Amino acid sequence: MITKARTCTFCVMDDSNPAIQFDERGQCNCCRDALARRPSEWWPGPEGEMRMAQLVEHLKERGKGQTYDAMIGLSGGIDSAYLAHLASRQHGLRLLAVHVDGGWNSEPAVANIESIVRGLDIDFHTHVIEWHEMRDLQVAFLKAAVLNQDMPQDHAFFATLYRTAARFGIRDFLSGVNFASESIVPPNFGYPSIDGRHIRAIHNLFGKSSLESYPIMGVWEYLWMTRARRQLTIHRPLNFIQYDKQSAQAQLKTIYGWRDYGGKHSESRFTKFYQDIYLPRKFGFDKRRLHLSSLIVAGQMTREAALAELSEPPITEQQIKRDIKFVAKKLGVTPTELIELVDAPARQHADYPNNLHLFNASRDLKTLLRASFTRGKQ
Repeated sequence: MITKARTCTFCVMDDSNPAIQFDERGQCNCCRDALARRPSEWWPGPEGEMRMAQLVEHLKERGKGQTYDAMIGLSGGIDSAYLAHLASRQHGLRLLAVHVDGGWNSEPAVANIESIVRGLDIDFHTHVIEWHEMRDLQVAFLKAAVLNQDMPQDHAFFATLYRTAARFGIRDFLSGVNFASESIVPPNFGYPSIDGRHIRAIHNLFGKSSLESYPIMGVWEYLWMTRARRQLTIHRPLNFIQYDKQSAQAQLKTIYGWRDYGGKHSESRFTKFYQDIYLPRKFGFDKRRLHLSSLIVAGQMTREAALAELSEPPITEQQIKRDIKFVAKKLGVTPTELIELVDAPARQHADYPNNLHLFNASRDLKTLLRASFTRGKQ
């Protein structure tokens, strides 16, 4: 007998994730947590304007005598592109834009990056990952059968980000991560992409070639840069405005000739496969629920509209066949072999060597220090 999933009465998260819990009203812990965090993470009014002005003043002051005021990552996605527009055109910040090419850029994403860089006339640095290494690592992760299949791409981005900042002497990074569209985070969902030990462990078990140039960052290098030296401060300016993706996309289309690439994070062809095919088929989870529930919390979508969108599959059967064929060819396997990897029994990240305890300890210490500082100001 198949039990129908229980869905939150406020957002559209359901119990396909065992960490989702409901209260007596049927509201889930994810949106309750997001609503509680909202006043301290998103300021779409006058307070946000004040915080933005203070940040811009701070960055320009720190940037005196330097080539750049801040660094920004460009993926070809809406969030980072609109942030570049906001920071450069509206606030006059001198930016170094960084892009990590892992071999999966969609054609619209490449065009979007070019139009933003050209339209804003900002300096641009690209780091290209050796394709044979990325391919070998991604196949290894598929064989490991773990949840976070975006880890090979994301780890390369984070490692390159910190090392590029050190190379150019930049101390501030503007992140497109935002509360409006990304506030919903299920407990223990995913796995931190910065864990270099985990990357090496899975590759050592399932990889075939060596990773000679792939940028692996170990935990001690990461903690040294972020906690000891405090080399790079990450800011989230989109949390200082009434950020709305549809409005942002409309502005980008008008000013820069922006091209739509599909769903959230679909600027990467592999991420599209991971979200639309791998996660639902292997883990029974539709990642659209995170984004749609975030929009509900932000007041930018109704629950009824979100449920209507979820009633339709993320992609058609024809698109599934096309994407499987494309990804399989890129990875050097047959479509049948790729499906076999997707359908193999799921494994936990904890099944492989990792440094999760160190990252958790660092995060818990940071949270404790922040709480102590906040109490001290009261």
